[in-house]
Amino acid sequence: MYHVKFYTGEYSTRQRAANHDKCTAYVEHHFNAATTTSNYVVVITGANASSTSKNWGRSYAQRISNEFKVPMGGTSGILVGGWNGRGNNNLKYTHMPAILLEPLFVSNPTQAEWVRSEEGQNKLAKVLADSIIEYFPGGGLIGFSVGHKYKTRRPDDRGAAVYGGGTEADYAEIVLEKAKNILETYDPAQQYDHAPDNLDEEIYMPHIMVVKDNQEIWLHTDVDEDDEVMWDEENRILYITTR
Repeated sequence: MYHVKFYTGEYSTRQRAANHDKCTAYVEHHFNAATTTSNYVVVITGANASSTSKNWGRSYAQRISNEFKVPMGGTSGILVGGWNGRGNNNLKYTHMPAILLEPLFVSNPTQAEWVRSEEGQNKLAKVLADSIIEYFPGGGLIGFSVGHKYKTRRPDDRGAAVYGGGTEADYAEIVLEKAKNILETYDPAQQYDHAPDNLDEEIYMPHIMVVKDNQEIWLHTDVDEDDEVMWDEENRILYITTR
């Protein structure tokens, strides 16, 4: 009934490949990181997200909140359009319901221990699989994307360090693999062909541009969707932080 496919490459390439495969739903898994006391679950949806994406995201966040006894961030657990736009490009090219997960903080020692434990990973995987089964009971192809990992231009990116050892991306992948197993054993899965290596649509390349009087005067291309971009209005400085 369910078949799961992992997508790799630049984020826009992953989304367009999922579109080509006619995925029923698309999930990108991250973990959050800030301080040792940070404590909430949030799900990012694209700025152009459908009501299904938003409701699915809220449902997932509520399930995580109930399972791990953590508060919900954002607005009722979701953040539409990402953190100042960060996260939006990870989803905005999808033609199907799509969410980006940040269920726990790997900088928080307690939550990092949950993430590193098999019990915690199993709970995270079950919450995700149950949310998919609830919102997409007809089955189909489910697209999974491991945040940070398998990017073409930054192949060594693994996201945030996990308190106690390991990296955000590697544990996100473990959870997704477990969720895949739950879904694919829930009912026989239909097989799908692999997407072609080269798709006809143009690949979006992240960049930052400075425009003065309608003329481009500066272009920075060594940036991707996982970078944090902040404008200091008072000092008129643009900060780019690579996570």
